[in-house]
Amino acid sequence: MPKSKGKSHKGKRRVYATEPEELKPQQNRDLPPGSDEEEEDEESGNSSGEEGSSKAKGVEGLIDIENPNRAQAKVKKVSQLDTDAAPKVELSRREREEIKRQQDRIKYEKLRAEGKTEEARADLARLAIIRKEREAKAKEREASKKAAEEKKSTTTKDSGRTTSKK
Repeated sequence: MPKSKGKSHKGKRRVYATEPEELKPQQNRDLPPGSDEEEEDEESGNSSGEEGSSKAKGVEGLIDIENPNRAQAKVKKVSQLDTDAAPKVELSRREREEIKRQQDRIKYEKLRAEGKTEEARADLARLAIIRKEREAKAKEREASKKAAEEKKSTTTKDSGRTTSKK
């Protein structure tokens, strides 16, 4: 391993003294077998037209084993896409409970509007009592108005008589 010149200090640039002859064996050791031939073909210009499709990208040329965890692009037909397009989505427990609560509330409001719940029956009974009381008060007001009118009419008749007597 090449040594650096001087002490290495934090933040300072490190300079390594390595000869290019020392680097070539390391580079050749890192290359896959048969890559020397490809480099020679590219340099001489004798490469074929199908080279782009057969040439491995990245590490694919180095490793022959397929990784089962690696996602492969699968070709699907249009008919399969339509059936897979709308997968059934499962709701979480909280979402299911919230939907159930909303449905129960709507059902309860509908029954209450029809008067089939205990609360609705109590409300209707209360309303009936209030209506009766209002009707009784309206009759009392009507009777008091009639009494006031009769009293006025009798006093105006009496006042007319008294003035005529003088």
